[in-house]
Amino acid sequence: MRLELLKELCETPGISGREARIRDVLKRELASVGAEVKTDAVGNVLGKLPGQGKGRLMIAAHIDEIGFYVNAIDDKGYLRVINVGGFDPRTLVAQRVLVQGKTRDLVGTMMPAGKPTHLQDEEDRKRAPKVSDLFIDLGLPKDQVTAEVEIGTPVSMHREMLQIGNNISCKALDDRLGAFVMLEALRQARSHAMDVIVVGTVQEECHMLVAPAAFGLEPDLALVLDVTLAGDIPGVDEQNRVTEVGKGAAIKVMDSGAISNPKLVEFLKRLAEERGIAHQMEILPRGGTDASGIQRVRAGVPVAGISMPLRYVHTTVETVSPSDVEACIALTAAFIEEAHNADCVL
Repeated sequence: MRLELLKELCETPGISGREARIRDVLKRELASVGAEVKTDAVGNVLGKLPGQGKGRLMIAAHIDEIGFYVNAIDDKGYLRVINVGGFDPRTLVAQRVLVQGKTRDLVGTMMPAGKPTHLQDEEDRKRAPKVSDLFIDLGLPKDQVTAEVEIGTPVSMHREMLQIGNNISCKALDDRLGAFVMLEALRQARSHAMDVIVVGTVQEECHMLVAPAAFGLEPDLALVLDVTLAGDIPGVDEQNRVTEVGKGAAIKVMDSGAISNPKLVEFLKRLAEERGIAHQMEILPRGGTDASGIQRVRAGVPVAGISMPLRYVHTTVETVSPSDVEACIALTAAFIEEAHNADCVL
């Protein structure tokens, strides 16, 4: 597994609506596997690999990450932000962030407005932080801040990828991991009878801008690659775990945005069983993927999903097992090779 590529994908900033840097990385990698690459009007990256004329398979993984936009700068040069995508504010205290300035990146510290812990009373300590409480300290006077930062400047979390025990941890594994699986599966697949159009989608975390790409491509079927919850941690009962780290690729049955085509679900299960690929079934009660945007375009598109089990989703320490990633790559590659044999007519 090419960990240096995964590291680059995860560490490259690219919040929803400001995906330019990560888009360039994906375009480079798609060109390296021989894809015909272009960008659509809203910023989705499309890479086409011609097949043998047996239909069009769309594979999608979103390349945006959750983050912030600067919405105020006070007289001391502290930044205030508004979030794009869902954060749990409890995980944002005392974090480092990357502010993409006009000419350079600035590293800042994110903290909640309020008294230092030594000065807090009991009521202060009970108060849960909100995103609107947070500020960013760039360690610079206001004139130097405003020379680089303005209203609308994007801010991403700032974390490097690390191996922790047997697992990998970083920010933005949701869903740079899906893009990584997509790229590695293209390299691993031995052949494909269908035209394969892979799409690195933008603004999935807020506006699902996959729909224009799907509308223009008119796919015969689609596969969405994204992360899912791994609830195998203290405080989550067995019934609500969704998936577990180390148990293989998750074949999506449904989430709150879409129900997978049942024949494609069975096809993926059969492929996994025939090829000895570790897998588990996924039902996600809250949360969705690009599948909901693809499924609804034109006269409808049969969609399935392969998910990577992820602990601590939407934090800076998202955690995944390399063995699960390898299983997802293998199952995606198998689907690319065999998709023309799938019966998805209900």
